[in-house]
Amino acid sequence: MTEVVTERLVLRRWRAEDLGPVAAMDGDPEVMRFIGDGSVRTGEQTAATLAFMERDWDERGFGLFAVELRETGELAGWTGLTVPAYLPEVLPAVEIGWRLGRRFWGRGIATEAAREALRFGFADAGLDRIISVCHVDHHASARVMTKLGMRQERETVVPGPGRPVRVMAITREEYAAAQGG
Repeated sequence: MTEVVTERLVLRRWRAEDLGPVAAMDGDPEVMRFIGDGSVRTGEQTAATLAFMERDWDERGFGLFAVELRETGELAGWTGLTVPAYLPEVLPAVEIGWRLGRRFWGRGIATEAAREALRFGFADAGLDRIISVCHVDHHASARVMTKLGMRQERETVVPGPGRPVRVMAITREEYAAAQGG
């Protein structure tokens, strides 16, 4: 089982008991405000998403980790790597992303988790370049991307929902230079 431990977090594969907390997060309008078309997801949609996340791990050797607090065992959300099929103009690409339940915002959890997922992408998954995509008004996610050392590549519009997004990127070489190697 793929598991990574940071100072405060455990990044791990998905378990059946994660569905409830993830469904609650996906059902929160404030959490979902900048995701897709901004609508909340049903429990069935969340279950399908979790199944997709597990398939990514099995098929690609990387995917989205469940983010658990080490101290309490609570599921805070997710972070990790996936192929951004919803934005064909950037393909081929691998995207790093994250989503946390609202009560976990503002504590540095997204940055801590994403830093480890980025390291995993370059060191363990052998990727050469990783992008991240966020709504142009999602300033908190943009700050995390900047903390990860990503640079803006472009602004574009997601087909379908027609929402404006910012695409940030980092290469293996840029990551290594930022790490001092």
